[in-house]
Amino acid sequence: QEQLVESGGGLVQAGGSLRLSCAASGGTFSRYIMAWFRQAPGKEREFVARVGIGVDYRDSVKGRFTISKDDTKNMVYLQMNNLKPEDTAVYYCAAGTTWGLSPVAGEYIYWGQGTQVTVSS
Repeated sequence: QEQLVESGGGLVQAGGSLRLSCAASGGTFSRYIMAWFRQAPGKEREFVARVGIGVDYRDSVKGRFTISKDDTKNMVYLQMNNLKPEDTAVYYCAAGTTWGLSPVAGEYIYWGQGTQVTVSS
C-alpha cells in the first residue's frame, strides 16, 4: 500500500528557511507526479509546487521554494527560503498521475498526514 510521510516542519522566523521531506513507500513513485500542497486554518488546500514532466510553482513561492525528488531514495523535498508569515500552514505531500493545466488537490491520489510550518513575524 502506497504511503507518504512528511517531515521537516517547524517554527521559524520570517526570512528563515526550512526543508520539508516526503518519504514514499509501497509503490513505484518514480512514475508519479509528486506535489506539495498547503492548508492554512480556515482556508482551502492550495497547490504549492509539483515535479513530474517539469516543475511548477504557485506564483507566491516562485524564487523562494524549490521542489526536487530523488527516485533512488523515493524521496521528495521542498526547500523553502525567505519564509513569510503567510507561508504558515500544514504542508502535505501528494502523488498523482495527472499533469493538469491548473493543479488541484483532486488530481492527486495519495496523501501524507501533513507537517506544520509556522513562520513568525
